[in-house]
Amino acid sequence: MPKSTMPVKVELYLGDCAKHLTKLPDNSVDLIITSPPYADQRKNTYGGISTERYVDWFLPISKELLRVLKPTGTFILNIKEKVQDGERSTYVMELILEMRKQGWLWTEEFIWHKKNSYPGKWPNRFRDAWERLLQFNKNKKFNMYQEEVMIPTGDWAKSRLKKLSSTDKERDNSKVNSGFGKKISNWVGREFAYPTNVLHLPTECNNKNHSAAFPEALPEWFIKLFTKEGDTVLDPFMGSGTTNITAQRLYRNSIGIDIMPDYYNMVKSSLSQYKLLLCEPESEYGNNKNDKSDYSICGTEYQQLPPKPYKQIRKTKVKNNIKEEEPISL
Repeated sequence: MPKSTMPVKVELYLGDCAKHLTKLPDNSVDLIITSPPYADQRKNTYGGISTERYVDWFLPISKELLRVLKPTGTFILNIKEKVQDGERSTYVMELILEMRKQGWLWTEEFIWHKKNSYPGKWPNRFRDAWERLLQFNKNKKFNMYQEEVMIPTGDWAKSRLKKLSSTDKERDNSKVNSGFGKKISNWVGREFAYPTNVLHLPTECNNKNHSAAFPEALPEWFIKLFTKEGDTVLDPFMGSGTTNITAQRLYRNSIGIDIMPDYYNMVKSSLSQYKLLLCEPESEYGNNKNDKSDYSICGTEYQQLPPKPYKQIRKTKVKNNIKEEEPISL
């Protein structure tokens, strides 16, 4: 189906992701990419989870994520240890070990090199310029579209491959007997190469009213690598909605959950630039007399409708089913 007519579904939930994840069907998500609040950080927004409690807090969430992820799907977890009492905390390593016991396969680890990390000076360490992007899977065989993230070979190829020596035309094995080798002539005619597992991306510089928003290029890279158009992407800690907005731009369905009403409303407003389709909520309108909510979409306000089933209001390219719940304390 052409991109211009491909329907895209976006679901936004307000509340605790541990609760809302239970509503999602088994094996229904192709990619999970998220950055949960790190231990003892974001206290003003998410309350802060101590390093001692972090693993126990996250395991019920990762259990649900394991259930909703398709057997061919991938889970990307952006997380980083903190420095505590002069040394790095071990809670991330402990979390990895416990998630493996749940049934997760720790398949790969990507490094996000933050090209414009904040300057700083400490007596016993340098500034942090990288973060972990842990890849987990349910099976050893999973969907991966490596050609979608290939990079240009660069100008070096023009001069280096112009005149090949006899050695360049044969496999040149490593001199340290590592088993690796290279054959330079294999690069002739190649315009693209596969990337490494280090992503060189700047941090988000624009004000997104969120204390830890990552750049759109980060979820975009993984969405292209692990999904195709029409697949479903989940971010259970959506924050400023970077994952959902990027997924929609790439014609992927997406699900976003956040416990903070301000972030939820901000994402809903950000997505309003697209034509949306308001569908019937899970519960019938009018049953709750105290419910005074309305929906403001694309500048058109749809007030609450009578308590009876109704058809889709407008047939459009993009469909959003926004399900709003009262927030639950973390």
